[in-house]
Amino acid sequence: MNQAHIHLIVNHVPIMGSLFAAVLLGAGVLQKNLSLTRAGLVAVLAAGLLCLPAQLTGAGAAAIVQDMPRVSRALIQNHSEAAELGFWALEVAAAVALFSLLLLKNASPKAKLLTLLTLVLTFVSFGMLARAGNLGGQIRHTEIREGFGTPDEL
Repeated sequence: MNQAHIHLIVNHVPIMGSLFAAVLLGAGVLQKNLSLTRAGLVAVLAAGLLCLPAQLTGAGAAAIVQDMPRVSRALIQNHSEAAELGFWALEVAAAVALFSLLLLKNASPKAKLLTLLTLVLTFVSFGMLARAGNLGGQIRHTEIREGFGTPDEL
């Protein structure tokens, strides 16, 4: 098993994890359910941690596939840049979730505001990670590329 294989196994976890966390947190906020809100914040933290394996195996996966036929280095670069932005967005959301949990524990009046910020950041990170996933899929799945060509071939 190489880094490309590991990357393919774990790369959907941050996308689905951030979506799950955002929906759970959103449900807690909308229902004004403190237990559900806490669970959502913990899920955001977990998604942030589970994002690490995908990020850490990306460069190794790129090194393995970059010289394969019909693989575009430009597509790899686009995916890499988008994935890094999505990774950092999710890490920021996880950090804010941690602060939100601490404020909730201390019954701070600012906890609600920080929890709402966490919710927004988590949805934003999901969108960014979903885009990165789509760009990553284009590297080897020509059927989802516009025009079936690669920028390197044009």
